[in-house]
Amino acid sequence: MKNLSEKVILVTGASKGIGAEVAKKLAVAGARVIVNYAGSKSDADAVVAEITANGGDAISLQADVRNPAEVKALFDQAIAHYGRIDVLINNAGIMITKTIAETTDDEFDRTFDINVKGVFNTLREAATKLADNGTVLNISTSVNRLMIPGYGNYVASKSAVEQLTRIFSREVGHRGINVNSLSPGPTATALFLDGKSQETIARLAALNPFNRIAETDDIANVVLFLVSDDAKWINAQNIGANGGMA
Repeated sequence: MKNLSEKVILVTGASKGIGAEVAKKLAVAGARVIVNYAGSKSDADAVVAEITANGGDAISLQADVRNPAEVKALFDQAIAHYGRIDVLINNAGIMITKTIAETTDDEFDRTFDINVKGVFNTLREAATKLADNGTVLNISTSVNRLMIPGYGNYVASKSAVEQLTRIFSREVGHRGINVNSLSPGPTATALFLDGKSQETIARLAALNPFNRIAETDDIANVVLFLVSDDAKWINAQNIGANGGMA
């Protein structure tokens, strides 16, 4: 993606999993990357070290997306360093898999604080601080398209993200900013694999015709296209990246 060259891209939750893979691929494509993390400084620094060792340009910045003041500081620090932010990728999120009956108040609140309020906080900053003709990509989930017991709280939060995506696209479109959401299917990350048996993983893999779950690389490749200038005419859409699962 030559048209990512020199773009400044902020990736939230980029110290691990899909976010880390996305950050690395963006840097290879020529982007300057802000690797945001909440608490995993060593992991974020390792991502930056790998990027810079390969000739890329990246910095790590701490901010808990639940905290509006920290999000404001994140944008301000990134702009102070690089001069602007062209692309925002909202990747930070958590997934707690429990039935609705078993989900505690704290688990419900934590899920919505990170997955929804976190996106809301970054969009609010992006409304005035993202560069004209920029791009926003919010990470949702393909589980929204299914009815799998144990995912009620998670899909409720991600459904809210998809609605924020559509409304925000209308609010910033006059500045040439396109806004979309991406819905990965099951992906081999610690977030997804934690606590799941091989039998469960195999069952989920069988939901798509390729009979496997995604690797982080599969998702990162789609992200690279969606934040490139080649995808500017895609706006207010939810894109599935799930191997045909749904």
